[in-house]
Amino acid sequence: MLVITRREGEEVVIGDPRNPIGVVRIASIRGDRVRIAFDFPRHVQVHRKEIAEQIIEEPGPEVLAKLRPGQGGEGATAQATGTDAAPVDQAGGGGGSGATPAV
Repeated sequence: MLVITRREGEEVVIGDPRNPIGVVRIASIRGDRVRIAFDFPRHVQVHRKEIAEQIIEEPGPEVLAKLRPGQGGEGATAQATGTDAAPVDQAGGGGGSGATPAV
């Protein structure tokens, strides 16, 4: 694991600097809360860890489509959300659950 120090407004480039996969920017720091902005192509999924774990644990729509009624057990009708999005400029800092084209 790489651990680096960044200040508010500073960025980390992911991938080849000439053609990066994306950029992570420290949007703001207030007390013990850090807002992170992600700039990635739309096809790159970005999720908070707890949301990623839920997606892994829940059956996806393709699995649910194959189940016949009564075979799925508890939670068989749950659907994976697929994305974890919140606008970067949203006030309040905690209203969204992460970001897409915005870890």
